[in-house]
Amino acid sequence: MGRRSAHAQGDRPGMSGEDGDGERMLKPATRLVQAGRRAEWTGMPGDRGGIVNPPVWRASTILYEDVAHLRGTHMTDQHKLYYGRRGTPTSWALAEAITQMEPEAAGTMLFPSGVAAIAGALLAVMRPGDELLMVDSAYGPTRALCDGLLREFGVVTRYYDPQIGAGIANLVSDKTRAIFLESPGSLTFEVQDIPAIVAVAKASGIVTLLDNTWATPLLLPGLGLGVDISIVACTKYIVGHSDVMMGSVSANAALWPRVQRRGHMLGQMASPDDCWLALRGLRTLAVRLKEQGASALKVAQWLEERPEVASVLHPALPSCPGHDAWTRDFRGASGLFAFELRGGGEAERAAFIDALGLFGIGYSWGGYESLALPVDPDGLRTATPWDANRGPLVRINVGLEDPADLIADMDGAFGAWRAAMNG
Repeated sequence: MGRRSAHAQGDRPGMSGEDGDGERMLKPATRLVQAGRRAEWTGMPGDRGGIVNPPVWRASTILYEDVAHLRGTHMTDQHKLYYGRRGTPTSWALAEAITQMEPEAAGTMLFPSGVAAIAGALLAVMRPGDELLMVDSAYGPTRALCDGLLREFGVVTRYYDPQIGAGIANLVSDKTRAIFLESPGSLTFEVQDIPAIVAVAKASGIVTLLDNTWATPLLLPGLGLGVDISIVACTKYIVGHSDVMMGSVSANAALWPRVQRRGHMLGQMASPDDCWLALRGLRTLAVRLKEQGASALKVAQWLEERPEVASVLHPALPSCPGHDAWTRDFRGASGLFAFELRGGGEAERAAFIDALGLFGIGYSWGGYESLALPVDPDGLRTATPWDANRGPLVRINVGLEDPADLIADMDGAFGAWRAAMNG
């Protein structure tokens, strides 16, 4: 075997330790570098050399040698050129790399956004007349999908307390077909007891889906905890540069055929150019998440000591709901969290955010740049209403800036908040 043998065969090494054949499995950071770099995608046939990154293969029409070749190529062949909508080596490389982040995954479908991935996953498992149990702290567009499209299709959604754990068994009915988790929630950051909920679901033959965007499989091995389908808005940490929209759905062997079939039926795909950019971002995911997570924790701990702050919602802090589950199940924290101001309203919160110089104001997160955003969860909760008497929330995405500079910036912004509070 040559020097390229680590990735040339398209193997799927495990996360660590040894696999069933006694072969050493690679650590997560190593997998991010090696995955999706098959020799047939990075070199020329008959050439022992190759390039580092799979190139951009753009295609709509695929040309065949003759009719026999056309008839012999099936659209179900996963890594055979068939039609542009079925992908090219660029998208296959990204899908395979994401799949290899979770050894329990049988495959990954790519979608043009995170919301499209959530929709594709739910439409793969829900049918008219089914019931879906949805976590009450879910991403806003997920709730809109449930209350809009799924309702129109005859699917009933019931929302549950994110801290319910094994108590979710009391909500299961003979029509319950799936349980959707998001841990932590992207606004209020409650961490769910995933193993307890999965155990209830498996005992009843119910499918579990996890929105794993906050942690990615690098920090939370969702399928390793027994979840059936893992969804990631790749727009965030996997891309990492705030310039591509993309989502992924990875599934275990039992659910993968349904996920793949539904994605194909819906005509969903991600462009080769976007896949190439996402692959570039993926290679540095481990170092970015480590740096952003460490910086965010420093900022969160500083905020906990500030008199202007009533509470900090960060899963790595003992005060955050579900912290014990986070300590047990997660391998680290990412850079997204929120904090509650000690009083004031919209004007005072806006004064604080507007005074920030190093934090952009914008939706999304997970990029290399820091962001601050006003968030209002009270209108997005039904099973567990948000206390209207709590102070206004500010959600923070900590990027790759030096945390000392971010802290100094926020210190100055608190001066603007105090001035607004004092009229």
